[in-house]
Amino acid sequence: MARAAAGLASPPPWHLTPQAPDEEAPPGQLRYRTVWISDLHLGTPGCQAGPLLDFLREVECEQLFLVGDIIDGWQLRRSWYWPQAHNDVVQKLLRKVRKGCRVIYVPGNHDEFARKYLQLSFGGIEVAEEWIHETADGRKLWITHGDLFDGVIQCAKWLAHVGDTLYEFTLKLNRHLNSWRARMGLPYWSLSKYLKLKVKRAVSYVSDFEQAVAREARRRGVQGVVCGHIHHAELREIDGILYANDGDWVESLTALVEHADGRLEILDWAALQAARHAGQDLALIDAPSLS
Repeated sequence: MARAAAGLASPPPWHLTPQAPDEEAPPGQLRYRTVWISDLHLGTPGCQAGPLLDFLREVECEQLFLVGDIIDGWQLRRSWYWPQAHNDVVQKLLRKVRKGCRVIYVPGNHDEFARKYLQLSFGGIEVAEEWIHETADGRKLWITHGDLFDGVIQCAKWLAHVGDTLYEFTLKLNRHLNSWRARMGLPYWSLSKYLKLKVKRAVSYVSDFEQAVAREARRRGVQGVVCGHIHHAELREIDGILYANDGDWVESLTALVEHADGRLEILDWAALQAARHAGQDLALIDAPSLS
C-alpha cells in the first residue's frame, strides 16, 4: 500500500461548471482514469443491482475502488437474500479485473468480515484496509470507508443495528412508492434520502462526520479523502482538504470519477439516465468538479 508524504501542495481552485465525460470515450461508453463506488449493499432488497449493472457495463476505467459496504453481512446474517442480479454484479467486477482494470476493495462496517483478508486477492480483487491514491495531476487522496469516524458504530454498535433495521423498513416503503411513481411515469425518488436531509440531527451528523474525516486526512498529510458510509454524495473543500464522498447504490446511485487530467466529479447515474431519456447528452450531480 502506498503511503503519503507530508507537506504537499494545496489543491487547485474549484470550478463550479460540470464537465462532460472524457472525449476519447467511444459513443455509448464513459471512460475515466479512476472510479470510486461504495455502499452497494449486495444481499439486501434495497440494493439497486439493475442500475448498478448498467453502470458497470458502460463505465470503463483503469482503476476501480470499492469503498466499503459492498456486501451487507449484517442483513445476510438476519435473512439470506441473494438474487441472480447480485451475483451478476460480482461476476461483472471479476470480469473487469480480467480485462485489465485494477480493482481495490476497502471493506466497511457492513462487510467487516472482509477485514480478516487484508492484503489478499480474490479473483484479482485486492483487499486493503485503506489506500493512498495519486491523481493524474499529482494529488494524494486517502481512501477509507469512513465507519471509524462514526460515533454510533464505534460506541454503540447495537444502536447501529437497530438503525439499520429501521433503515431497511424505510427502503421497503420507498420501493413501493417508486413502483407507484414508475407506473405514473415519474422518475426515481428516495424517501430515506429526503428524510435524512430534512431531519436536523441527521444533517448535524453528516456535518460532524465530514469534519472528522477531513481532520484525519489533514493529519495524514494528504490533500484529500475519499469515503462512503453515510450515503450522501459530496465533493467540496473543508478547511483546505478535499472531501469526496461517492454516495451509494441504494438511494443516490452515484459514483466519484477521476478524468484523465485529474479532474474529480460526482457522477449521478439516475440523473444521467433521465437526461438521456429526455434527449440530453449528460447529467452530473449539482456539485463542483475539481480540476
